[in-house]
Amino acid sequence: NAMTIREIADKLDAAWMCCEEEGDRELHTAFASDMMSDVLACVTEDTLLLTGMVNSQCVRTCEMLDVPCVIFVRSKEPLADALALAREIGLPMLKTPYTMFESCARLYTAGLKPVELG
Repeated sequence: NAMTIREIADKLDAAWMCCEEEGDRELHTAFASDMMSDVLACVTEDTLLLTGMVNSQCVRTCEMLDVPCVIFVRSKEPLADALALAREIGLPMLKTPYTMFESCARLYTAGLKPVELG
């Protein structure tokens, strides 16, 4: 069950930080983690990343894995260098007021699927 980034933003009452022009892109799965090693091990393309990691390492990980969107939980703000890099590579960044748990629950209930492991 695909959802556009714009639909995901609506479900999470999320504010756009950059690249809102990518809002019609469809995503099929989501993954939530603050550990980039887990993201590297588990994420495939067209997967939304929910995280509290606000540094440029997060953006570089997304770039490497072709992650099309990152949403920061608990209204966390990306660091300035991370936001600049995201703009440069066209990576949509949003922030939601919800916790990681509630964000995941809202998206799962809306029909977004988890990443398949193994």
